[in-house]
Amino acid sequence: MNAEQQRLEEARSRNVPWRKWGPYLSERQWGTVREDYSENGNAWDYFSHDQARSRAYHWGEDGLAGISDDQQRICFALALWNGKDPIIKERLFGLTNSEGNHGEDVKECYYYLDSTPTHSYLKYLYKYPQAAYPYDQLVSTNRQRGRHEFEYELTDTGVFDSNRYFDVFVEYAKESPDDILIQISVHNRGPEAADLHLLPTLWFRNRWSWGRDNTRPFLQAIPVDRPVVRASEPDLGERYLYCDGQPVLLFTENETNAKQLFGGQNPTPFVKDAFNRFLIREQKDAINPKNTGTKAAAHYRLTVPAGRCEMVRLRLTNVGPDASPQKHGKSSVFGKQFDQIFQARQKEADEFYASVIPSSLSSDAGNVMRQALAGMLWSKQFYYFDVNRWLEERGCDPYLPSSKKAPRNDHWHHMYNADVISMPDKWEYPWYAAWDLAFHVLPLSMVDPDFGKQQLDLMLRENYLHPNGQIPAYEWNFGDVNPPVHPWATIFIYRLEKAQTGKGDIAWLERCFQKLLLNFTWWINRKDRSGKNAFEGGFLGLDNIGVFDRSSPLPTGGYLEQADGTAWMALFSLNMLEIAGELATHDATYAPMVLKFVHHFVSIASATIHAGGNIGMWDEEDGFFYDVLQLPNGQAQRLKVRSMVGLLPLCAVTVFEGEFPKKYPEVSERFTSFLKARPELVNFIQDPLQVGCHGRRLGAILNEKKLRRVLEKMLDEKEFLSPYGIRSLSRYHADHPYTTHVGDQEFRVPYLPGESDTGMFGGNSNWRGPIWMPVNALIIRALLQYYAYYGDDFTVECPTGSGRQMNLYQIAEEISRRLTSMFLLGKDGRRPVNGGQKLQEDPLWRDHVLFYEYFHGDNGAGLGANHQTGWTGVLARAMHLFATTTHEQVLELGKMASAVEVNEPLEKASRPARTPAAQDEQLVDK
Repeated sequence: MNAEQQRLEEARSRNVPWRKWGPYLSERQWGTVREDYSENGNAWDYFSHDQARSRAYHWGEDGLAGISDDQQRICFALALWNGKDPIIKERLFGLTNSEGNHGEDVKECYYYLDSTPTHSYLKYLYKYPQAAYPYDQLVSTNRQRGRHEFEYELTDTGVFDSNRYFDVFVEYAKESPDDILIQISVHNRGPEAADLHLLPTLWFRNRWSWGRDNTRPFLQAIPVDRPVVRASEPDLGERYLYCDGQPVLLFTENETNAKQLFGGQNPTPFVKDAFNRFLIREQKDAINPKNTGTKAAAHYRLTVPAGRCEMVRLRLTNVGPDASPQKHGKSSVFGKQFDQIFQARQKEADEFYASVIPSSLSSDAGNVMRQALAGMLWSKQFYYFDVNRWLEERGCDPYLPSSKKAPRNDHWHHMYNADVISMPDKWEYPWYAAWDLAFHVLPLSMVDPDFGKQQLDLMLRENYLHPNGQIPAYEWNFGDVNPPVHPWATIFIYRLEKAQTGKGDIAWLERCFQKLLLNFTWWINRKDRSGKNAFEGGFLGLDNIGVFDRSSPLPTGGYLEQADGTAWMALFSLNMLEIAGELATHDATYAPMVLKFVHHFVSIASATIHAGGNIGMWDEEDGFFYDVLQLPNGQAQRLKVRSMVGLLPLCAVTVFEGEFPKKYPEVSERFTSFLKARPELVNFIQDPLQVGCHGRRLGAILNEKKLRRVLEKMLDEKEFLSPYGIRSLSRYHADHPYTTHVGDQEFRVPYLPGESDTGMFGGNSNWRGPIWMPVNALIIRALLQYYAYYGDDFTVECPTGSGRQMNLYQIAEEISRRLTSMFLLGKDGRRPVNGGQKLQEDPLWRDHVLFYEYFHGDNGAGLGANHQTGWTGVLARAMHLFATTTHEQVLELGKMASAVEVNEPLEKASRPARTPAAQDEQLVDK
C-alpha cells in the first residue's frame, strides 16, 4: 500500500480519524430551505447574500476554500479584501433564482485542484480581481437579459483584463488526524505591485443562540511569542491556530447584527460583520479589545510585487504551545518540519493517484481525471437539518391542532440529518439529491469505497428514509420523486468491492436490500395508478423534458404513463433480482425473492411495450418509446417527443451468469413454468430463457429487433448522437418541434442545445437538448451489458448512415470518447467545455477544468452549475474503464466488466493475458 491507502486502511480497521477534518464547509448557506423561516417559503429572498455577512446561520456555515470538523463545530476559511471592494470577500457571490436569466448561478472563478480521500492533502485556487468586484454590474446586466441570451459572467466584466488579479492557492496538509498545516500562496498576475488584506478566519458554528442548552465555546489569544488563537469547545476539546509572521489578531462573536438588519438590540457589541466594519468602515470599536470571542481572524497586510508570490502559513492543531519541542516546539511549528510535511503529502498524493489513474492516459487526460476526482472529494459537506425542530420553530408542528401549514416538507418531520454528504455542488446545490448521490458513488468508489458505501447507507437509514419507504429527494421538496437508481448503485458498489478484494460485504448488502424492499413497495403502491405496471413518477429528475410539467396536475386532466418511470422500475426490478441472487448464494431464504423480482421485471417490461390491452409506450412505426397520456374519457395518446425518456427503456438491462439456476434448479423450474403459463408476457420483450454468449441470459425490455431500431435513432448524428455524447432531446425537433393544444393553449417542445427558454421548474431546467453525464453513463453501462450477452457478432452502423459497423463495446467506447473530448485540449489548444470564454487559451486558466452540470448539445460547452462535479465526475469512471479493459475482457468477464468493475491499472495496448494466480499476486502488491 502507498501512504494514502495505509491511511484509508487505518481509518477502516482501527478507526483512526483521518476523515475527521475535511472540506466539509458549505459554499452557500444563505438562500437555503434550512435557513428559510418565511411564510411563503421563498428561501432566496428570506436570507440573502447581503445579509449573510451580518446574520448568524441556524443550521450550518459557509466560507471560501474552507474546512471544518465532521460535525462542523469549528470552521476555518479564507477572507480577502483588495482595498477596493465594498465588502470583504468571505463567501462566494452569485445570483439568486429570480436574478439570473437562467436561474441561480455562482459568479466567481475558483477551482478544486487536488484532494486525497482522507484529505491528508487539499489544494484549491481562487482568482480574486484587484479591481472592485462588480456586484451591481453582474446583478443588473443579468436582470436585463432574457432566456434567449447568454448569462453574463464575471469574466465578461473586464475585471481580469491585463491580468490584474491574484491567484490565491490554498493548501492543507495533515501531519496527523488532528494536526493540519495550512499554506496560502498569493500570486500577483498583474503588471504592477498590488496590496491585499488576507484574513484566515477561525470560528464556531453558532449552536448556542437558538434555545438550546449548548455550552458556549470561546476563542482567545494566548500570550506567547507568536500569534496563537486557542479554541475551546466542549466536544472537541482544545485546538490552537498558530499564525506565522506577525499578523494582527481580530476577535468578535458569530452573532447576528440585529441592530443593523432589523433595528433590534444586539446582545453583544461584537457581532458577525465586525471584520467588515473594522476594515472597510474603519470602525475600530467593532473588534473586541479583550481578544476573545467565537470568531477570530489573523489580519495579514501584503504588498505583492508584479509577477511575484507571497506566502502565509498557519497550523490548526490540538498541540498547545507548552508541548515538548519535539512535538511542536518553538522552532518546529513553521520550521523545516512544516515544509517536509507539505512535500511528503504532495508526493503521497501523486503516488496515490498514480495507482488510480491509468498510465495509458495522456498527461492532459490524467490531469482531467485527477481534477474530476478532486472535485468529487472537495464537494463533501456537513449537512445538518432537523426537520421536526424546523417545523416547530415555524409554528408548523403537524401534531399540534393549531399548527400552520408549512410551505414544504411537513410530512418529513421524522428527518434528522447531521452527516457529511457528497453534494451535487456546494454553491448551487448545497443540499443532497438522492439520484445524484447514486451517481456520485461511482467515481468516489474509485478512491474511497468505504465512503461510497456509507453514502448509500445514509439514504436508507430511519432518519432519512420515510416510514412509507420513500427515499428523500432534496430539501426543496423531500417528497418529490427521483429515479430509483439507489439499488443499481448498491449492487455496483458491492460487486466492485468483491472484485477488488475477493470478498463482498454481504451484511451491508443484506441491510440495504431490506430497506430497498420498502422503497420498491412504495413505488408499486404509489406510482402504478392503474395497477397494470405502467408507472408515473412525475418529476423523475428530468425536469422540463416533456410536454407538460410532470410534477403538477395535467391541463388535460388524466395522467401520464411515463416511459422513463416504467423503465426505471424495470431496472429497479433487475437490480433487486441481482441483489437477491447474490444474497441467496449465502442464505437460501432469499431464493424465493429472486423469483418475485423476475415476475416483477417481466410484467413491467411487457407493460412498457404494450400496457394490458391499452395503447403501449412502444411505437412500432417510429421504433421508439413515448410517454402515454391517459385522458379522463378513457382515450389515450402517445406524446411523440423523441427524448431521453424514450432511450431509458434501453437502459433497463442486466446480463446474468448461470450460477443461480445451478444452485436452485427448483426456482428456475418455477420461473420456466410461469413463462409457459403466461407466454403473452414475453411476446414483445427479450426472452429471458434465451441463452447468449458463455451461457448467459439477458433481462431486457428490448429484444434484438427493437434494440436495433432504438440504436438506429440514438446513433444518428441528426438525432441524438452529438460530437460530445448523447443528447437529451433529438435534434430532429430543431426543425420539427413537437406541439399539442389544450383548448386555446399551445404546448411546445423544441430542440434547445443550451439553456432552456421555458420557465418550467423555476426557469433553470435544461433537458431539451443538452448532454447530461448521468444518463450517458447509464447508456454506456447498458451497451456493455448487451455486449456481454450478444458478443462480437452483433454490430450496427455508428454513426447511423456512415457505413461503419461497430459492436456494442466499440459503441460504448465511442460515446465515452466523445464525452471525454469535451474536457481535453483539442488541436486548436482549446477545451470545448470552456465554450467561448476569452480566457480559453491562457495557460493560467486553460488547464484548470470545471465540471459543469450539463453541456451544449452541439459544441460541448459547459452549462448550468459550473462545479457540478457530483454526477459529471462519473466521467472519471468511464475514462478509467476504457483505459484498462478490452472488449475481450468484457466478453470474458461478463457482468463484472460490464458493470464497470475492472479496476486494474494496466496498459490497454499489448496487455498479456494473466492467470488468476498472477491477478491475485497483483492484488497483494497493490
